This record gives sequence, C-alpha cells and structure tokens, in this order.
Amino acid sequence: MEKRKFLLFAVLLMAAVTAKAGGLMTNTNYHIAFDRMFARGATFEIDAAYSNPAGLAWGHEGWQLSLNFQKPWQNRDIETQMKKYPGKASAPVVPALFASYKEDRWVVSTMIGIVGSGGFVKYDQGVPMFNVPIAAMLEANPLVAVYSIDSEMKGKQYIYGGQLNFTYKLTDKWSAAVGIRANYYDGYYKGYVGAEQGIKLVNLQLDCPQTGWGFTPVVGLDFHTGPLTFAAKFEFRTKLSTENDTKELVVGMMGVDTDVKALSEKIGNEGTVAALAQTALGAMSGKVKGYLPHVKTRYDMPSLFTFAVGYEFTPKLRAAAEYHFFDDKNAKMPDDRQDALKHGTYEVLLGAEYDINDKFTVSLGGQRTDYGLSDDYQQDTSFACDSYSIGLGGAWNITDKVRLNASYFCSLYSDYKKMSAIGQETFSRTNNVIGIGLDYKF
Repeated sequence: MEKRKFLLFAVLLMAAVTAKAGGLMTNTNYHIAFDRMFARGATFEIDAAYSNPAGLAWGHEGWQLSLNFQKPWQNRDIETQMKKYPGKASAPVVPALFASYKEDRWVVSTMIGIVGSGGFVKYDQGVPMFNVPIAAMLEANPLVAVYSIDSEMKGKQYIYGGQLNFTYKLTDKWSAAVGIRANYYDGYYKGYVGAEQGIKLVNLQLDCPQTGWGFTPVVGLDFHTGPLTFAAKFEFRTKLSTENDTKELVVGMMGVDTDVKALSEKIGNEGTVAALAQTALGAMSGKVKGYLPHVKTRYDMPSLFTFAVGYEFTPKLRAAAEYHFFDDKNAKMPDDRQDALKHGTYEVLLGAEYDINDKFTVSLGGQRTDYGLSDDYQQDTSFACDSYSIGLGGAWNITDKVRLNASYFCSLYSDYKKMSAIGQETFSRTNNVIGIGLDYKF
C-alpha cells in the first residue's frame, strides 16, 4: 500500500516564517489587568510602566512590584477544497515583571517581558502550498511507484524586552515620560525531512539558531484633572537584524547529499547558491538561502502610537477607550512583505472595571484589530486574520498592600479567503489566554 504521510521539507521553512510576523505579532498584553480590561492606556497602576509611563506621576508613592503569568493557546488552520491542514502554536507560561519607585514629582519604572511574538509552532500535516505540488511531482514521476514522505520540525521565536522609564510631573495636571527598551531576538529552526523509495528521494537536515538586538525609544504624555485623563505614548520603530548561527544544513536528492554548511564555509554563501543552482539540487537553492551561515535578516518591530481617554464615573466605576496604530508598512520584514499590506494595524479598545467593595473588583473589555491584509500578504507559511477580542476577570485586594489579578480572554477571528494556484484557501485562527498576577505596594 502506498504511504503518503505528507510532512514536507518546506514545513521547516513555513515554521520559520510563521514565527516572524514583525509588527503583526507585537505584544501588548503583559499585565493581567490588560487581559481583563484591555483599555489600560490611561491607568496610573503599576501596569502603566508599559501602557502609560507618564501616568505613574499620579500613582503610588514609593515602591511597587508586579509579577504576572499567562498561558496562551492558538490554532492556525488552512483549509482547501480537498483537505484541512491544522496548525498549533503555543508557548509555555509567559512571565512579565513590573516595578516602579515614585518620590514626589519623579518616578522611575521598569518592565521586563516577551515583547514580540513568543512561542513555538508546529504543523503536523504540512501546508497545501507545499504538499499539493510535491505530491503531484512524485505521482507524475513514472520511476516513483511506492514512496513515503516524513518530517519532524521545531520552530521557536522570542523577542525579550527590558524597558526603563523616567517620569516627571510637570504641573498639577501634566506629566511626561521618556524611556528606552532593549529587545533581544532568540529563535531557532530545527528539523529533518525524508522522502524515500528504497533510496532517499529528498533529504533535508536543518539546525539554524538566530539571534539579534534592537533598541526602542519611548515617549509619553499624560493630562489628568479630576475624574478625566488623557494619555498618549509613542514607541519608535525598532530596527532588529538577526544573524544565522547555522549548526547543520544538508540537502539531498536521489540519494546524493550535499553538506551545504560546509560548502558555504569553503566557497561563501553566494557561491554556494550559484553552485546548487547548477545541479540537481537547483530547486533547493532558493529554499536554503535564508538559512546559510551568517545571513542577516530584518525583523523590525514597528513604531506604535497609542492614545487613551479614561474617566472615573464614580469612586467605584471606571472606564476607558483607547486607539493603537502600528506602522507595519514602514517596518522591514523578510522579502519586503510589508509592501503588500494595505495599511498598518489599527486597534480600538474599550474597557471598564467596577469595585464591588473594598476587596473585590470585576472588569470587562473588548478590542478590534484590523491588520490591513491583502491576498499578496497572506501565505500558507505566514498569515493573519482580523479579529475581535473579549476579556474579563477580576482583582482581589488580599491586604492593603497585596492585590491578586486573574483573567481570561479570547480572540474571535474572521476567516480570510483567497484564490491561489491550488484553488480557494481559507485561513482561520483561534486564540485563548488565561492569566494570574500579583501586585505588591511597599
């Protein structure tokens, strides 16, 4: 019986790109208060160290700390007229740490967390843009009667960030903040693929770590009078370039393997690509180009502008509205994919919280995200879907100094349909996050 277990060599490439979404994967949910309310851009609480640094001028006098943990689950599925290709993206428990110290008009604050992407990705059944044409190629070859294709891969991407802010209360109503965030990119792509019919028809071995640094200047402004607050923040574009530290890269066809890493060390990357293009491995030359030793790739984090309005209706009831704009079209992505976007990412956020009593607070929030997607941007290897998100949760003031936050939020994505060379494809996603955190005021 013919065995066709299509986990293709290109799944490795898919996983790499899936984890490299640039501004489209910029994280904003670090503190549990965001997960349960969303619109936190006008807050004075400890999470303002990220969402509204200037607002800390109106916050707690002295020291405060916050430690937060979140657990996300996400599916990224592709469906054609013939088959559904499920994909799973996950991360372990994601931590974030906040701290601030206020003395009179001055505040120093910091935030440490995973500021971009974050997690692992795996497709157990490949993706159609690779499965369909390779299956057709093998079935069309009269010399290939009985064959099997198998692969295993892991892809990881984390952008760790540490931010330091300085806030000053300018007047009784105005405050300003400046900050800088250091971002460290840490990722790898590992795996193997084999197609066999007595001999290896296709063989790929890949182990390619990538690392890089980038820095983000941040400025903020806050106006506060009575129950009303206006706040704005701007994060400058982060120029983030990663470099390959390729440990292993082997490609082979029809039983003949080439150690591409060793060849590159001998004749250079450009010579290696040219040499592969002149052999039976020519079709692979473009596939492995991005994983050759010391290749540098830009994964910029886009500039971000936020504007928020907060209002305290009563001592117990507070609400806020917020707007985000990520300038993804001016953030460098692999192969200049940013040019295919119709516009940068727009987000509108609403949230409210209510103090039941001195001990317990409940909250609810919503968010609309529009990425400016186009057919040319969407790929089997990397796609996004516009969404609505809903979050809820609460806080428990255990003592005057200790607060426990808990939350759940989910994103409701709109399926994206496009026509491609293999017919109509439907891209869909799901996302769920639970979180818990502890705030402490000294």
